[in-house]
Amino acid sequence: MIRRAVRVAARLSQRRALAGAPCILPRLNPTSAFGSSTDSLVSRFCPEKTDLKDYALPNASWCPDMLSLYQEFLEKTKADGWIKLPSFKSNRDHIQGLKLPSGLAVTSDKSEWRIFTRCIQVDGQGYEYVIFFHPSKKKSVCLFQPGPYLEGAPGFAHGGSLAAMMDETFSKTAYLAGEGLFTLNLSIRFKNLIPVGSLAVLNVDVEKIEDQKLYMSCVAQSKDQQTVYAKSSGKQVRQPQSCHHHPQNRWKETR
Repeated sequence: MIRRAVRVAARLSQRRALAGAPCILPRLNPTSAFGSSTDSLVSRFCPEKTDLKDYALPNASWCPDMLSLYQEFLEKTKADGWIKLPSFKSNRDHIQGLKLPSGLAVTSDKSEWRIFTRCIQVDGQGYEYVIFFHPSKKKSVCLFQPGPYLEGAPGFAHGGSLAAMMDETFSKTAYLAGEGLFTLNLSIRFKNLIPVGSLAVLNVDVEKIEDQKLYMSCVAQSKDQQTVYAKSSGKQVRQPQSCHHHPQNRWKETR
């Protein structure tokens, strides 16, 4: 999974305006997707209007814990600096209009292709999640509810589904916090099983940015913080100001 992640485009994000939700950050005019401030990146990825479907919105499958915490974080977007990130069906939708380094440009339209965590189209059957990002704190919180198609042990989510969710949250956080593009490594220690249909809260922090790398951590736990499901650490490589390096070569250089 990690090697595949190195070869795909950055998992970026935009934001769709919600009824009752606060105004997003003022739109800035970055000249490039690289070398931009966090506010510029967030503003670029969070347009006020879009015709694309946002899958990170409540539906009838969401459990009460997920709905209540979602509402709590929506309130925090009004005054505490948190931003709700949208989730479209494909990263091709997220990267439209952005300048990408050589080797990552989308050259064909694959309208039926989907990002892995949005590959199950029936509400509640696969990945139900929403990510909230805090620009100044450089951290994210992901609300994740695994559906029955993600089962591993009977009645519980497969560990790989949590790993994928951690990787997805790392990727979006890394890009918006420090222009991180690729996962270099992801280390997970599983502690408890997640019941299918329940809420897991992923708290992701950027620990430091050093030598073109972002060092990140994640704790996945229950809403009441009494049960820790897993802890992980990861490293993302940043795209340098010069985009002349082939991305796979850049990955080899930074390992």
